[in-house]
Amino acid sequence: MKKIIVAALIASLVPTVAIANPPRTPKPTQAQIDAAKKAEAAKKAEADAAAKKLRSAQTTLRTLTAVSVAKTKLYNQAVAELNMKIKAANIAMKHLEAAQASVSAGRRAIGKMAMNAYVMGSGFTDFETLLNSDGPQDLADRLSTLDALGENNSNALDRFKSAEVVADAARKAADLAKQAQESATLKVAAAKKEADIAKAMQQDEVDRLQAIQDKLAKEFAVAQKTRLTLEQQRQLALLEEANAGIARTVVNQSKVWPDTGFTGRLSTRSTEAMRTQAVAFAKKQVEARKPYVWGDEGPNAFDCSGLVYAAYRSAGLGWPNWDRLNSSLYWVATQRVKLTDLVPGDLLFYSYKGNVSTIHHITIYAGGGMMWEANSKDRGLLYSSIYSVKGMMPYGGRV
Repeated sequence: MKKIIVAALIASLVPTVAIANPPRTPKPTQAQIDAAKKAEAAKKAEADAAAKKLRSAQTTLRTLTAVSVAKTKLYNQAVAELNMKIKAANIAMKHLEAAQASVSAGRRAIGKMAMNAYVMGSGFTDFETLLNSDGPQDLADRLSTLDALGENNSNALDRFKSAEVVADAARKAADLAKQAQESATLKVAAAKKEADIAKAMQQDEVDRLQAIQDKLAKEFAVAQKTRLTLEQQRQLALLEEANAGIARTVVNQSKVWPDTGFTGRLSTRSTEAMRTQAVAFAKKQVEARKPYVWGDEGPNAFDCSGLVYAAYRSAGLGWPNWDRLNSSLYWVATQRVKLTDLVPGDLLFYSYKGNVSTIHHITIYAGGGMMWEANSKDRGLLYSSIYSVKGMMPYGGRV
């Protein structure tokens, strides 16, 4: 691949080395690469620092989450105990109500007895029928019955009073226990709420730091890719430049190299319409007399592979389906086509030794044995015969 950094790439990928109206350069300079390395290192340092903060925040979050879980468990236990205390208090209240009802009934019976006793004291008015016996024995039996009734009611009253005391004590104890448990539950609920709030705040902090770390990681990846791209572009440009320089000094190059069984891609990526558009684009650049600049891909200047790349990019083949390669890499990235089967838009390659590693020039076939090319700094962009450059490879390449 042989790209240079144009203004858009610098502005979008390496803002720290952006230059207003950058001069045309034959290839990425070492200074640009060094600046890209510096930008990459700075982004890596930022990303590493953010990752460290994120790890610390995640550790704190795990601790707060554990506290929140423990507080929730205590809260659930407190609620369960409170429910038991409430149930016990309700049961005690029911017992008290039952005892109070029984005592009330007993009091009414004893009250009636007291009234009867009072009446009896003035003549046994309510017991006249009972005491109107037929003889002493009958009277004694009736009096014995009266004594038994009085004793039973007295015993019943004592029992009811005891039940009332016990039930009232149970109610008081249950109420106290319920109140204590309600207070404890409120305290536990407050602790749980505090833990939940702390956990939620820490989760927000972790999310914020995660977003920062993700952003910096992406920026670091972009800076790293920019640096690698610059280095690759420079190496590819140097290779093509060296091959072209050597080709000018090599004598006895064949017009067309013999077929030695080269292979390329098994399929094409372009349509006929795309190839037609690529030819029209190349023609327009030649006719506009655009200058030749090493490593440039337009819009104001081109080298040979830059013209090919820009032409097919204008036809809709953009990265990653089509990339800015150097001449030899275009050879392996296209489908082999015999020279007799060329159609407009196919690519032609020129080598000074007839092998892939010494390919130094690439052109776009225009039809009729002619081609559109970015020839050299001295000759510029041309419409020329496909045989005007020595060392043509025995096959064309179809994109």
